Amino acid sequence: MLLMLVSLVCCVLAAKACLQCDRRIRLRDDSYFLKASAIVSQIEMKRIRTHAYRTYRVTSRERMGIIDATTFYRVRKEYQSEFDHFLSQPLVGTLQMETIQIMEIGRQILEKHLDRFISQELCPNRCGLLRRRVLDCISCHYKIHVCPSPISHLDCDSSSMLAFEGDQVVLNCFQPWHRLLLEKTEYHYSWSPYLPGYLNESDFTVLVVTDVSSVILNQLQAKDMGTYRCSLQGRSGIVFYRVSYRLTVVPKPDTTHQPALPTLPSLPLVESQSFQPVKDLLVPVIVMVTALSLAACVGLAVVLRMMMSQRRAAEEKRRKRMEGKNTQNVSS
Repeated sequence: MLLMLVSLVCCVLAAKACLQCDRRIRLRDDSYFLKASAIVSQIEMKRIRTHAYRTYRVTSRERMGIIDATTFYRVRKEYQSEFDHFLSQPLVGTLQMETIQIMEIGRQILEKHLDRFISQELCPNRCGLLRRRVLDCISCHYKIHVCPSPISHLDCDSSSMLAFEGDQVVLNCFQPWHRLLLEKTEYHYSWSPYLPGYLNESDFTVLVVTDVSSVILNQLQAKDMGTYRCSLQGRSGIVFYRVSYRLTVVPKPDTTHQPALPTLPSLPLVESQSFQPVKDLLVPVIVMVTALSLAACVGLAVVLRMMMSQRRAAEEKRRKRMEGKNTQNVSS
């Protein structure tokens, strides 16, 4: 058993290829092949393993033979998941065929992730210089990979900006691939009163050097017009990325005159039509109220007249009674 283990370990050390750069995967493979060798001949299992690792190396070399830490983590997790699922299933066919199958699944997983990494994630810089840390799939050692700019110069972009006096603008030259840079970097912001064209380095004045990718220009004045430039530099002075902004500052429009009074919009026709039933009912109601008012006035006048007649009759009776009393007194 000891000789078998030493033989398998030597085979691993001689055949590293991306997946086998991870110690946990190597130990899992060692354990599996050691147990399988107790059932199938050691020579047969060694042949299967050697062939599988050879295909792993070919797959890696055809795709530049490098991988980053994030992609390597994805490959390892998916391979471990598939390996655990394989071990949990009942054996179908011979152990040799099952072993070849799981080794081929590992190669397909490696191929899928390497294809995506090389085509989409290895060099995401549209322009500028990217130096990043990658893992060599053959030696299992980390190294620096350089992604040069697809264009011939470092000036990646130039944009125009317009602002009013007293306003503020934000200058931001961050790119997602800046996080991948291996070196410690700083953003250098500088300014020149001249517009882009034939500008020299001596035309620029350094404004700020910061770890933050954006700066804010407050309370802009006409004298702040010109060309602003942001360059991402390493501590050694290497420029990895550069962008410029042409800023124009104009006076604010005159707002001292009185604005015209707003005109209310006319009501839609649909709304006016919705009031038509109410208008039709309003005329009879007014006529009825008017008639009732007139009837009430006439009734009130009649009542008042009757009350006045009764009052005059009562006064006349009282006056006659008083006169009769006076006549009796005179006679006596």
